[in-house]
Amino acid sequence: MPERLKKHTGSWFKQGILLLPALLLSGISLFAQGERKFIRQGNREFEKQNYSESEISYRRAIDKNKSSADAVFNAGDALYKQEKYEDAGKQFIESHKMNEDRDKKAGSMYNLGNSLLKAGKLKESIEAYKNSLRLNPGNMQAKYNLAYAQDRLKEQEEQQQQQQDQQNQDQNKDKQNQDQNKDQQDQNQDKQNDQKESEDQNKQDEQQQSDQQQSMSKEDAERLLNAIANDEKEVQEKVKEAKAAKQRVKTLKNW
Repeated sequence: MPERLKKHTGSWFKQGILLLPALLLSGISLFAQGERKFIRQGNREFEKQNYSESEISYRRAIDKNKSSADAVFNAGDALYKQEKYEDAGKQFIESHKMNEDRDKKAGSMYNLGNSLLKAGKLKESIEAYKNSLRLNPGNMQAKYNLAYAQDRLKEQEEQQQQQQDQQNQDQNKDKQNQDQNKDQQDQNQDKQNDQKESEDQNKQDEQQQSDQQQSMSKEDAERLLNAIANDEKEVQEKVKEAKAAKQRVKTLKNW
């Protein structure tokens, strides 16, 4: 019996999925004696939850009759119970191809949907449930599990979108940080350039001042030399005047 439904995100869904296969097929009178024997044996082991042993019996039935769609279907059930979902899905696909009975084809698609859902392949399981309902629209369990898979897929896509949005946000933040770092680097470079220009200007000013100082020193030296020369000339003139005066005094005495 299906579990009670609960409201979730605005839509009805079945909590959990049905783990039981849609059908367990007993032997049919058209089977060969050996084939019927192994299918019945497999069913007994399946009911005892000896799923590995039941799988062996179903495969022996397949060995007896390669076209036994029922043995293939039940082998898928046994694999499903062993949580070998990929292998189980292959069996259900094969039984769907082999079966001509509409209900059995619908059961194969339903169990395929369960296998895909347990394997986490949500989109594929949704398609399998839809195919089952096309063959058997009254299968309420398929409807419940279809709604469940669709709900899971929606949640998954929302989570992926949130992760993508967060990733984009982180990338934008990283880019902003990079831009800020670049702006800071540019500012630092401009500051260094301004500082270098200031240092170069200071050096140029110092050089000009040094040149001016050197030029003034040369002029001062020339003035000093001229002053010395003038002083020496003045001294010589005074010496000459003194000699001349002495000469005049001597001449007067001779008189």
